[in-house]
Amino acid sequence: MKRLIIKIDRELCNGCGNCVTGCAEGAIQIIDGKAQLVKEQFCDGMGACIGTCPTGALTLEQREADAYDEHATNEHLKKIGRAPLLQEPIPPQTPPFSKPLGDHIHTHGHGAFQGCPGSAARSLKNTQNAEVATSTQGLPPKINNSELAQWPVQLHLVPVKADFFQDKELVVMSTCGPIASADIHWRFLRGRAVVVACPKLDRTDNYVEKLAAIFASNNIKKIITVRMTVPCCRGLTMMVQEAIAQSGVSIPHEETIMDLDGSIK
Repeated sequence: MKRLIIKIDRELCNGCGNCVTGCAEGAIQIIDGKAQLVKEQFCDGMGACIGTCPTGALTLEQREADAYDEHATNEHLKKIGRAPLLQEPIPPQTPPFSKPLGDHIHTHGHGAFQGCPGSAARSLKNTQNAEVATSTQGLPPKINNSELAQWPVQLHLVPVKADFFQDKELVVMSTCGPIASADIHWRFLRGRAVVVACPKLDRTDNYVEKLAAIFASNNIKKIITVRMTVPCCRGLTMMVQEAIAQSGVSIPHEETIMDLDGSIK
């Protein structure tokens, strides 16, 4: 299958080993003084390790590669003496996007959280004395105007060519963005087209090709990637960058990173 997978530039690698500990799946090891991908099926393609590299030797590329196998990854982690990602590994035939939300969270008191840091449960604010949201009963149909100018919005569902893409700036947004921020509509959607996608849980096999086709088929003025600060969301930016390269069209690209409380970093 064709998918995003880590690429290691041996010339830039200084053998520091940061990526080894930074990869929760144990997909990278230092061999002969250089970082090396142990096995394709151990790399989830999210790029969480990229930020640990001080020399820029790690990038994501889209190429033919074995599918990520979480079951095999857990077996590998056990063999090298690291805690598995899951309490109960899902069977290899189960697609990774169908995992239950709590799979990455250890709840039986046996050590620190393992797996993608973005999946760790946390409370963002004290809601103990917070006023509960007003019931919708008796309220007008809407209180604030929506800035959404199209439908559909999910990347799998939007057509490659559409009037709502023409001569517009396009926002490629993390699925979590509208939940994290109350400002999404006026800050990002007003006057723009939008697609939403999750690089972690969606079936992303054709996302780069789909985005490249959208970029090539419409007169997109600018692309704005809005992603969450968690490491697994970095893959959204990587997919957009690869799609721009594949499209053969020169389009300005801007990345906006959103914190978990909705603030812009």
